[in-house]
Amino acid sequence: MSAATAGGRRLRLEGVRDQLLFQLRVLHVVASAEFKLKYAGSALGYVWSLVKPLTLFTMLYLVFGRLFKLGSISHYYPLSLLLGIVLITFFNDATNLGMSSLVARESLLRKLSFPRMVVPTAATLTAAMTFGVNLIAIVGFIAWNHIVPNANWFLLLPLLLELYLFTLAVALILSTVFVRVRDVGQIWELVLQVIFYASPIIYPIGYLPTWARKIVFFNPLTQILQDVRSVVLSADLKPNRITVTDAFHTSAARMIPIGVVLLFMLGAVVLFRREEPYFAERV
Repeated sequence: MSAATAGGRRLRLEGVRDQLLFQLRVLHVVASAEFKLKYAGSALGYVWSLVKPLTLFTMLYLVFGRLFKLGSISHYYPLSLLLGIVLITFFNDATNLGMSSLVARESLLRKLSFPRMVVPTAATLTAAMTFGVNLIAIVGFIAWNHIVPNANWFLLLPLLLELYLFTLAVALILSTVFVRVRDVGQIWELVLQVIFYASPIIYPIGYLPTWARKIVFFNPLTQILQDVRSVVLSADLKPNRITVTDAFHTSAARMIPIGVVLLFMLGAVVLFRREEPYFAERV
């Protein structure tokens, strides 16, 4: 290899590196600014991040845990319910913020030249910061139940990564469509309600008939939630910890929700890239 060829390759690599660093800096600045502005002027500030899921948890636990006696099924029902609420709250917040992010950053899109995917990604990272604050409540419940972490808890990392990738994919699709059709905001609000009650958040998945368990596991959120419960609540009753491999009676079934995530991500990137050149003029 000649010195000129090696030098050209080095310059290209340095250009890619500089571009990547620039995108990461923009991503960091936008996400941090969004998170700070979210609670700007608020007396309680970041405490509101905990109030929302805990208020929803209290209401649902009183109604379903006490009134409908679901809490008598298992000692771990409160923690199981809170895990579901915190995970679905992150998904709801991230997709809603991502959906409107391009329109909200209208002036930024028209004045600056940068990869537009940074904007909805930053919005999902803002929700991820709130999710990190909400984990404090979960840690408190874990300590209250005297649950001792073990090596299996490292499995939570790929599960959270899967959750983020699926959420990001949905946010990218919604943000792209929202630029063209603003009514998608109302539609998505209804879809989120359906997802909440169709997922085993309030009720144990063991309550569902066998055929229904297989259907709900096509939703990656169900698979992630049940895997998280299986890891954290390993001492809970087995019907409350049913995973996708249990529902389909084969370990290969784990690829079903993962395949859904990959398809969503691929479709989201292709759709976003196709529409990206027209965002500035349509927002």
